[in-house]
Amino acid sequence: MPARIQPVILCGGSGTRLWPTSRTSLPKQFVPLLGPHSTFQQTLLRLQGPLFARPIVVANRDHRCLVEKQAAAIDAGVTLLLEPERRDSGPAILAACTLVAREDPEAVVLVLPSDHIVTEPRAFRRAVASALPAARAGRLVTFGIEADHASTEYGWIRPGTRVEARCHAVHTFAEKPDAARAATYLSDRWLWNSGNFLMRADTLCAEYAAFDPDTAAAAVRAVEAAADEGGALALDAEGFAGTHKTSLDFAVMEKTSRAAVARMRCGWSDVGNWNALWAISERDDLGNVSRGAAELFDTEGCFVSSDGMVTSLVGVRDLVVVAEKDAILVADRSRCGDVRKMVEILRSKGRPQAEWHASSHRPWGSYRVLEASDGFQVKRITVAPGGRLSLQKHRHRAEHWVVVRGCARVTVDDTVADYRESEHIFIPLGAIHRLENPGNDDVELIEVQLGSYLGEDDIVRLEDAYHRA
Repeated sequence: MPARIQPVILCGGSGTRLWPTSRTSLPKQFVPLLGPHSTFQQTLLRLQGPLFARPIVVANRDHRCLVEKQAAAIDAGVTLLLEPERRDSGPAILAACTLVAREDPEAVVLVLPSDHIVTEPRAFRRAVASALPAARAGRLVTFGIEADHASTEYGWIRPGTRVEARCHAVHTFAEKPDAARAATYLSDRWLWNSGNFLMRADTLCAEYAAFDPDTAAAAVRAVEAAADEGGALALDAEGFAGTHKTSLDFAVMEKTSRAAVARMRCGWSDVGNWNALWAISERDDLGNVSRGAAELFDTEGCFVSSDGMVTSLVGVRDLVVVAEKDAILVADRSRCGDVRKMVEILRSKGRPQAEWHASSHRPWGSYRVLEASDGFQVKRITVAPGGRLSLQKHRHRAEHWVVVRGCARVTVDDTVADYRESEHIFIPLGAIHRLENPGNDDVELIEVQLGSYLGEDDIVRLEDAYHRA
């Protein structure tokens, strides 16, 4: 029986055009955009069956707990490869292929972004299987989506001569075009560039070495010096920093003579912005998509989503309205591509909502910001059984904790004590402290932070069970 395909799932995207639902702390691949599962979970579910080996997931260390929790929720085993920093798709794919090639140089690797939606998974698997002969023969296969409109949001591929039964050589890669050029591509039957790849691990490594030997050598160093961090493999930071930050298309695919394209029709979308999500969602008779606590009257062609706040639209057309607990977006549906620019404005003004949700998941549990203003912030913190925050201190804030449920074990400098419901703990500025849950039920507490700066980066970790120190 031929060796199974080795999937590599890329989890490094930030999805800023789907703000405020997608943010750095919880990017779009971990959000259930269409149905009960996140796009990351949907990607894992597409890879079930005898054709595929256990997936390798390439992710940022900050998202490790999200990967592990969401994979466990659907009983999907993964091998986690942690990037010390984001270097775009090229180095991430190269590092994964370098790792795979150490065990089996001829292994066929399927590279998938974690934030795409495929509504026809059987058609997807058939397309992958049909491209296997070309990949095993040494072709770097990219999957081209059969276009149904003249999109300016995707790169395009012009197929060339046939090289295998289901694959053609790539004649031309084209970047995102203007409307007129996109119409020409559509009429000439060009394909959308999906960013999904199938290739042998050794072929990709060899081609990368030919076009960017410095990055290829740096990736080898990053893999050889990688460290086991409690079941995840963390790439060496110094080695990985030596790679050039670029996409696989630019680094290799646009230069190699081995590039091939396989057609795919599987209900694919990269869900690049709110308009794209509106287009693939079920709509009412007036073309509206309504989610959560939303009410519409005399409204057409709108996408509205509310995370709890009653959101009402009256007499409007073609809008996107997304209401989260701490941020609201209102945009013309035709301008959804510009949401990224608004996020840049929020960042430039130091708005925490650009990066952080009111609720954030951590390896030990989660927290929700209840109130924030100049000089103070109030959080509700939940620590799961066995959860243990890092031994840490803060340079700019003091904290007050009140236990509201469970039994919390608290370290403050040289003192360790257990606290129960209604009991209070004071953490002075600069004090070394830790919170943990030794029991079998969740611990919940209210935290009041007081200080000149209350950002999440004001944490000096001295010791951490989750390898963040």
